[in-house]
Amino acid sequence: MLLFVFGLVTTLQAQTPKEEIKTLLEQRDQQVKTLLGPKGSEYSDEQRAEIKDIINGVIDFESMAKYALEDTYDTLSTEIQTEFVELFATIVRDQSLNKLDIYRAEVTYNSITVDGNEAMVKTFAELDDIRTPVDYTMVMKGGEWVITDLILDEVSTAESYNRQFQRIIKRKGFESLLSTLRKRAARS
Repeated sequence: MLLFVFGLVTTLQAQTPKEEIKTLLEQRDQQVKTLLGPKGSEYSDEQRAEIKDIINGVIDFESMAKYALEDTYDTLSTEIQTEFVELFATIVRDQSLNKLDIYRAEVTYNSITVDGNEAMVKTFAELDDIRTPVDYTMVMKGGEWVITDLILDEVSTAESYNRQFQRIIKRKGFESLLSTLRKRAARS
């Protein structure tokens, strides 16, 4: 296993950023499809947990959480920032498992644009003859490419949470938002 990981790291280092990103996403896609098995397959709780780790292992939840809170994030103590990111990550992770069949879609890479440490990946996911645009904004962080936003059918995940959270903060305050997130995460 260690040799495989070392070989993968060596392979990724020898690639251009575009190739590195595509390889990363394709490998994760294949891992998920292998765990899911053919359409109609049942999966254990252990498989669900592994799928969740694969799907969400490349997402930068801290960046998404900061974007969702805007200026409010900087006013919070480090302890509350950490709790918020953890709650946010739990909720997003759980939502990613609501409909696992979507991960059986065939993915076509339309373009990967890299500008320094930032990248935009444009794809189409096709399942049951329905093509859906799925785009990723990514950044290089700690020597690895991570997803900072997922845009499904032209709807930004980060912007959706931003609108929702900002509305709650303006109406009821941050404490109300945090309380709601704690309750939602506890149900997970």
